[in-house]
Amino acid sequence: MPGENLTRAEARERAAIVDVTSYDVVLDLTTGPETFRSTTTVTFSAIPEAVGASTFIDAITRTVHSVTLNGESLDPAQVSDGVRIQLPSLKTENVLVVDADMIYTNTGEGLHRFVDPVDDEVYLYSQFEVPDSRRMFAVFEQPDLKAVFTFTVTAPDYWEVVSNSPTPEPVEAVAGRSKTWTFEPTPRISSYITALVAGPYVVERSSLTSADGREIPLGVFSRASLAQYMDAEYIFEKTREGFAFYEEKYDFPYPFAKYDQLFVPEFNAGAMENAGAVTFTETYVFRSKVTDAVRERRVVTILHELAHMWFGDLVTMRWWNDLWLNESFAEYMSTLATAEATEWKEAWTTFAAMEKSWAYRQDQLPSTHPIVARINDLEDVQVNFDGITYAKGASVLKQLVAWVGQDEFMKGVAAYVNKHQFSNTELNDLMVELETTSGRDLTSWSELWLETAGVNTLRPVIEYDENDVITSFTVAQEATLDYPTIRPHRLAIGFYEREGEKLVRTYRVELDVDGTATSVPELVGRDRPDLVLLNDDDLAYAKIRLDGYSLDTALDDLAKIESPLARSLVWGSVWDATRDAETRPRDFVRLVLGNIATETESTTIRTVLNQLVLTASSYVAPDARDAVLEEAATTLWHLALDAEPGSDAQFQFVKFFAALAATDEQLENVAHLKNGTVVLEGLDIDTDLTWELLIALVAGGKAGEAEIAATLEADNTASGAQSAAHARAAIPTPEGKAAAFASLVDVDTAPNAIVRATGLGFQRGSDPALFQPLIERYFDSLQLLWETRSYAIASAVINGLYPAALANQELRDATQQWLDRNGEPPALRRLVVENLAGVDRALAAQARDAR
Repeated sequence: MPGENLTRAEARERAAIVDVTSYDVVLDLTTGPETFRSTTTVTFSAIPEAVGASTFIDAITRTVHSVTLNGESLDPAQVSDGVRIQLPSLKTENVLVVDADMIYTNTGEGLHRFVDPVDDEVYLYSQFEVPDSRRMFAVFEQPDLKAVFTFTVTAPDYWEVVSNSPTPEPVEAVAGRSKTWTFEPTPRISSYITALVAGPYVVERSSLTSADGREIPLGVFSRASLAQYMDAEYIFEKTREGFAFYEEKYDFPYPFAKYDQLFVPEFNAGAMENAGAVTFTETYVFRSKVTDAVRERRVVTILHELAHMWFGDLVTMRWWNDLWLNESFAEYMSTLATAEATEWKEAWTTFAAMEKSWAYRQDQLPSTHPIVARINDLEDVQVNFDGITYAKGASVLKQLVAWVGQDEFMKGVAAYVNKHQFSNTELNDLMVELETTSGRDLTSWSELWLETAGVNTLRPVIEYDENDVITSFTVAQEATLDYPTIRPHRLAIGFYEREGEKLVRTYRVELDVDGTATSVPELVGRDRPDLVLLNDDDLAYAKIRLDGYSLDTALDDLAKIESPLARSLVWGSVWDATRDAETRPRDFVRLVLGNIATETESTTIRTVLNQLVLTASSYVAPDARDAVLEEAATTLWHLALDAEPGSDAQFQFVKFFAALAATDEQLENVAHLKNGTVVLEGLDIDTDLTWELLIALVAGGKAGEAEIAATLEADNTASGAQSAAHARAAIPTPEGKAAAFASLVDVDTAPNAIVRATGLGFQRGSDPALFQPLIERYFDSLQLLWETRSYAIASAVINGLYPAALANQELRDATQQWLDRNGEPPALRRLVVENLAGVDRALAAQARDAR
């Protein structure tokens, strides 16, 4: 809607004239299924120069009943457009009252309303980052206008009602089966981390003692129909470990009165750091078996959000150009905490396999940007929740820690948190503290690492004499033409040799690398090792390459490398070279199929097998694709048969086998697994795995609507509905794909989770006949989708229905033609540009594979 896209210039102007004291928000959640009543009283002041001038407050409304400013009634029809309310004739001290009907959403933005198909109970939760608290109450929607918030909520009397402050005892309403909860005022916080979660949630409670001696109440919440699967005691255990770790590192006790963790339906992200009331995707409530990778990821996510309580909530960025610092810091700290304070000791290996690969991928897209991005408006913020903001930023912080020292880094962070508590900051505020504690001038480092885009490539250039003794060793650094910055790196070089059945590190040197060539005299005179690994221990942020001899060792014996982190780095190196069309895709397939059986790290297995699927289906030359896919699926089936019963590896091999199964024999094995005529010892065909096997059969043309409907009847849950949507969209006929397309484009009623599931199913299938009839229709729909859907839905539809599985020249040409015809809006173009980049990489890889 016009006016929704707040610009940075508008925010600066408003922050220069307005200081907000408090919000008193009164909500009535008993008014019906579409809207709720929201009455907001805002107390704020204006600078002397602004007295008599005007500003605006944000409020996305269905109906504005009244607006009263300083006792004077304003005509809603004159001052409100459904997005903003104009505030004329400001005084030095102002009181604004806005009474309006606000709209429940099913998009995961604002106040999301969900009806559980199991018991027809209603569940609500708020999601306000970036600009969506204005969907629940009238608010100056920008992070630097912090205030104190008081919430009063009327809701059904049997509901749990949760906000940032501890839940008070409710008061019986005058009439009907409702109660009213009036929460204590919050500390001074930003509007985007306020929260409301309400419904018949089941709660388990505990507590911990903070560093300052306070008893902090803890709560874990889930829907009633999922409560039996909620492992609250484990979550409390990880929370206590995180509290102890962070209170020591930040040198600051937990800043809020309680800590609730709420697992909510149809959530768009992994979690959200609302102060004292963190919301999580309920996919982290495990009703069926999940991989160890997912279990570990849940721990990292729990600790990520807890890290934000200090860095993000207590101290908050002034504007969204420092979004990266908020998220990157939490990503770095949560990995550090996971590795040092929990049982998941290989968290940095997981970081290398998952976050680093995400960062490298994002940083090589045409849409890449500096870590400190230029954020002109709210649309810029939305699309910058990406691999640069999270993963590259965290990787660069890890590089910074290696640069300044771990102890000095944490002392600087603690000084920053203590100095700026409950206020807003900019990047330089942190840099000042880190320079003080480390003694290093970080101006140049910041310019090179934070203010320029792109990833460098490091290669070993090694010369040997006739006896295989090193006579010269140089680290060569490259940059791209588009992003030519050459950066300083702190890194290690490891030499690995075969000892019996293992490849073990026999020598390591740590050094600073800078410029296009850095000689390493310490390595001259040493014998040629079996494997040379640049960036050993993963200190630096850079793509690395293996020399030819080391690549041959990796292809033959990667599985023998003793260190999980070193294996992850080698996997990543060969994958990067494959994406860059330097290594033949079929060689990457051979590497995976020959070495994945003995990989011990769950996230590494998951990451590498996802890369295998992409390589076999899109990067291998088209004339060889079917044969390579068949070989990959067949090998995964045999790996599953040979794997340790009940192991994580067995589970993952089965899941990825099902994802690739295409021949009659392979699909027959899928069917046998599903119906129990083939049993793998230790493998339980539980509810979620049943759906995955059914989706494989549907995508292979061996099952259809009848089987989908029967499985949904047996699993009439929200998860079941999402899996059914996934399955229906996977039907491998032009009519099936057209129906999936129409369900998202022609109709705007599907909730966010169904939209995402439909997109996943739509992507199944590589037969051009399935997608070609929809290419033109897809591009014809883009502008209208962008203009009429919320960001969460528009982006999910645009990415979910892009027929990336085609990976051919026809799709490339159609995408480029759309970009040539459509110069605006930038955020929409970015989504399309990123999809085009994936096709370009696939075509280059296919050409390399064919050579």
